[in-house]
Amino acid sequence: MSRQPTDVTESELALMQVLWDRGRCSTRQITDLLYDGGGQSQYATVQKLLERLEAKGLVARDRSLFVHTFTADVDRDELIGRRLRAMADKLCGGSLVPILSHLARNKGLTHQERKALRDLIDAPDRPAGKEKSRGR
Repeated sequence: MSRQPTDVTESELALMQVLWDRGRCSTRQITDLLYDGGGQSQYATVQKLLERLEAKGLVARDRSLFVHTFTADVDRDELIGRRLRAMADKLCGGSLVPILSHLARNKGLTHQERKALRDLIDAPDRPAGKEKSRGR
């Protein structure tokens, strides 16, 4: 069983973003996307980061071909949840209320984003983007 990572580094997160956006990729493809004209040292860095992410259970490696490929083994929402939970544990004694309060009070939120937050609080189990039934 893979262990639950406490966090990912910014470099590891950049690789996860590539895998979420592009899907299955080789080390060379990731290197080329992250480092324009990436050389051998950048390739080795990406290779090491992929090994760390694999050890954390965040990426899966396909070894069936000569060139190994990688896919994200957790989706973006799951990693967001893990990171928010870790932040709540470290900064807020485990409570998500201060984080949610901060988000709700953020002046940069649009009316639509505020409505989405209200909808989530009112019906947390309803899938995003689904309108409530109005009895019609």
